[in-house]
Amino acid sequence: MLIFVRNYFVLNMAVNFYLNSRGDKHGDFPIRVSIAIGGIRLLTSVGYSINPAKWDNSKQKVRQGASNAKGITYNVINSHLNNIVQQSIDFENKCLTEKLKVTKELIQQNISTNKNKLDDVGEIREKTLFDVFDEFIKEIGNINGWTHGTYEKYIALRNHLYIFSPNLSFDDLTEKGLADFITHLRDEKGLRNSTIGKQLGFLKWFLKWSANNGYHKNMAYLSFKPKLKTTEKRIIFLTWDELMTVYNFPIPESKKYLDRVRDVFCFCCFTSLRYSDVYNLKRFDIKNGALHITTVKTADSLTIDLNKYSQAILDKYDGVPFEDNKALPVISNQKMNDYIKELGQLCGLDQPETVTYYVGNERVDEVYPKYELMGTHTGRRTFISNAIMMGIPPQVVMKWTGHSDYKAMKPYIAIADSAKAEAMKLFNEK
Repeated sequence: MLIFVRNYFVLNMAVNFYLNSRGDKHGDFPIRVSIAIGGIRLLTSVGYSINPAKWDNSKQKVRQGASNAKGITYNVINSHLNNIVQQSIDFENKCLTEKLKVTKELIQQNISTNKNKLDDVGEIREKTLFDVFDEFIKEIGNINGWTHGTYEKYIALRNHLYIFSPNLSFDDLTEKGLADFITHLRDEKGLRNSTIGKQLGFLKWFLKWSANNGYHKNMAYLSFKPKLKTTEKRIIFLTWDELMTVYNFPIPESKKYLDRVRDVFCFCCFTSLRYSDVYNLKRFDIKNGALHITTVKTADSLTIDLNKYSQAILDKYDGVPFEDNKALPVISNQKMNDYIKELGQLCGLDQPETVTYYVGNERVDEVYPKYELMGTHTGRRTFISNAIMMGIPPQVVMKWTGHSDYKAMKPYIAIADSAKAEAMKLFNEK
């Protein structure tokens, strides 16, 4: 689960700073910290105090330019708070890599909240690469309206960089340093080339932003273009016959919980909606035989015409009350993904599908029954694939799906061309 605390995004961890309820004779109040990791919480003082008027409660730090009654400046105190956050992240990573059971005693041992235990806290600490990374996440995330999923991707990159080198600096990211990081992702983390390529793209964006903001002058990333073998991503979709099998399948009484999952999944197959959009679909979004929505992922305003199948699913739930006036009974994405696989297996969608990818120069071929590869996004892919194979022009399909260029449509057009070639072979059998 992703938690937002003091402008830091962390996994299964939360760090909160707040002022004690009682102050001292100088009017300063002790700064306390709540550190929660893996459900275990430590409450303690950080060793500094500040007047409430000089404390920014929303940012959970001392206001810029302020000092406490002892003359200790905001830079020193906030640097100490940053150290506590970083130590918490380090400890969480340690627990994950070493599979440690978190206890309050372990948190106390691994996180120095006492200012006297920290090095050089009386000096202004220069921003580290990881400090800048946190600033990048905060600024660019706010500007671009990142979703939780996007924040998770960049937090994953930050964790990869930290595990690769806890003291990593911008100067370390020469072409050799970048190559070593890729080797780390491949050999130590076992990531596929396609995933490494995405991580490198995220990293280059961060390095470009930080260079533009004057944090470094190392431009090695501009010319660093490693050769990573990749394959076209396999598009898993249901053919029209498979879709009709799922749509009409008589679900047994023992698995009635799959009935609503089937309806929501098929609705995506007949409308092209992503999970996030069908989850947020309200009854007032349905007017004059069409869906009128603003997509969650891209903020596109779309009008998607209803067909007899999607209309029938909506009619089934007409008058059935759902929370927040939702149009359909949509459960969590994770649970729905599990149930879609179970539904596919129940419907006999078990033909073998091969997934091919590269790890370094090694080609890996993995074979799965089709239902194992099904999920909520299969619905959207099913709509696009079948629409193209029916002969609906791509530019019309794009009006429904919100795609802005043909690049994203190319794999689906290739599927349609392949289907036409297979269909032509039927003449040879006559």
